[in-house]
Amino acid sequence: EEWSIRGDPTEGALVVAAAKAGLAKTDLDAEFPRVAEIPFTSESKRMTTLHETPDGVVAYAKGAPEIVLADCARQLSADGEAELDDAARDAILKTAQELAGEALRVLAVARKSETTTEDAERELTFLGLVGLIDPPRPEAREAIETCRRAGIKPVMITGDHPITAEAIARELTLLRSGRLVTGPELESMSDEELEDDVEAIEVYARVSPTHKLRVVTAFQQRGHWVAMTGDGVNDAPALKKADIGIAMGITGTDVTREASAMTLTDDNFASIVGAVEEGRRVFGNIKKYLMYLLSANLGEVGLLVAASVAGQPLPLSAVQILYINLATDGLPALALSVDPPEPDLMEKPPRAPGSGIFTRPVVALIAIGGAWSALVNTTLFIWALESGRRLELAMTMAFVSLALIEFLKAYSYRSERHSVLRGTFANRWLNLAILWELGLLGLVVYVPFLQGAFGTVGPSLEDLAIVAACAVTIVPVLEAAKWLVRRGVFDPR
Repeated sequence: EEWSIRGDPTEGALVVAAAKAGLAKTDLDAEFPRVAEIPFTSESKRMTTLHETPDGVVAYAKGAPEIVLADCARQLSADGEAELDDAARDAILKTAQELAGEALRVLAVARKSETTTEDAERELTFLGLVGLIDPPRPEAREAIETCRRAGIKPVMITGDHPITAEAIARELTLLRSGRLVTGPELESMSDEELEDDVEAIEVYARVSPTHKLRVVTAFQQRGHWVAMTGDGVNDAPALKKADIGIAMGITGTDVTREASAMTLTDDNFASIVGAVEEGRRVFGNIKKYLMYLLSANLGEVGLLVAASVAGQPLPLSAVQILYINLATDGLPALALSVDPPEPDLMEKPPRAPGSGIFTRPVVALIAIGGAWSALVNTTLFIWALESGRRLELAMTMAFVSLALIEFLKAYSYRSERHSVLRGTFANRWLNLAILWELGLLGLVVYVPFLQGAFGTVGPSLEDLAIVAACAVTIVPVLEAAKWLVRRGVFDPR
């Protein structure tokens, strides 16, 4: 028989533990029906239910050990009920701390016979401790390390006991050189003190929803963009305040989902990191796409303007310009939109808030690529005319050179920082697009009936060698530009 849990995992774990001990929830509900309930709140840190029994109404409470024990006057032992003195209370708290040190979430359980909702949480009889373990998912630790490499600071905010929180945080490497702060300590700090210390605090334990809101605000006051996860109704203010509120899709409430910007359907922290990586990949590919197209268009416009200023005939016909824009640029640009992510994608710091696609390095690469294309093609066209070649051949050489330069740009613009020689052919769609375009270009230049339509003539092998030599110069030029980008020449910050 397979079990599945609906609702709160802690409640589900208690139901499963009872079932393993031979206590079926359905039978207990029928024999001892619930007649009232005092719900859990982040302030009270406990929950109490009242049940009808043959001996009258009995209240059962569970919650944080230090909270429940503070209202216990007696304890149940093998010999029956006995007074709960300070020594016994300290021993129970010590046991709770030992369990918490093993990364267990510890609950204290107590009861009170013949009671009402007004006094159900006073003068209780302590029954015992329950230790629950919620082991971190195997991928959580690696996801946290990925966050750090990506310049994202992960912080744990939990209502668990500080010892439990510390044990889990150390297991996940969340707590390394920073501090652990509890809710009461946070309560004693002013907003200014929290703002000064917030970057040094890595774990918050035994906190309330108001504390979460203060932590989010403190990070924002320090100039950080904050993503906040939550599942409870009381988490909604902090989720709303955060720059990106993330609700739990499985355990989260409707209120938290409404207050959040996104919902995590599998409640897995690694999925958040995966979403960050995918977002960076998409943003990077949009940047590559735009760099390629804008640089190509700049090179075409520059070629036409430069030839006109030099008093030369137009180096490209209207049909050739249309072919370059629609055929030569189209497929490579689409291929760049699905380019694989760069290997160090998650090792770069986040972009500065408010920065767009057109940063100084991007604009510099677009301008340098476009300007060099215009310069090379204009020079080639004028040289071809002055060397005695007829106008149709000079136009064809400029046309082919422009197309080849743009093919090479497509590979160069796969990264704004790294060399084109790094994973040059990693994008198979780009490889196929370039091969297809090279084939079409050969047909346009050498097939007779297409020559008439596009105004081309078949260049000799010598002319093709000259065109190829001119076109390939774009590679070292863009490599030099990237070298300057890596050294921060275009972006001194």
